Amino acid sequence: MDYFHMPMKRVRIDIKRLIVVILLVATAITVASLTVGRDIFYGTKDQGLLSFAIVSLTGYLFFLFMPVELAFIYYLNAGENLFLLNLIALGTALISQSIDYIIGYSLSTKIINNLIGRKRFEKAEDKIRQYGNVAIFIFNFFPLSSPVISLAAGMLKHRIKDALFFTLLGLGLKYLAITFIWPVTP
Repeated sequence: MDYFHMPMKRVRIDIKRLIVVILLVATAITVASLTVGRDIFYGTKDQGLLSFAIVSLTGYLFFLFMPVELAFIYYLNAGENLFLLNLIALGTALISQSIDYIIGYSLSTKIINNLIGRKRFEKAEDKIRQYGNVAIFIFNFFPLSSPVISLAAGMLKHRIKDALFFTLLGLGLKYLAITFIWPVTP
């Protein structure tokens, strides 16, 4: 087989999508750097709960993927107030996922596909159609892409009361499990 004379397959790059992805990644890196990153670098805990609130609020938006659970563990080990840390984790996640739901409810499929990709959205949509509230609970309990599930639930016009209840239940159990199972090191 002559590999040198084979026709090359052209790769089409969607410049708009590439720019959006670069901007979203830059935003996530900036948020993480100015909050958790600053606290880790300087070894301070002055802005601990505020930094965590910012990371959690932005990390649960469907278009910014941030490891919120890792930030939770970091601040858990930093000795933050357990009740306040859990309250902030749940409150900010619920606010962000409500925003995700409303965006999904309001925007067209074409816009969503451009932001997160058709395959990713279709997988989330299939899970909600197939499993409904169980999918919402599981995606929130485990460190899976729960914001995309909230977005898909909104697009499918899933009952908002059910979506928020199972989101809160999954997140609440996840953060309680992390709080009581994770070994806190002083």
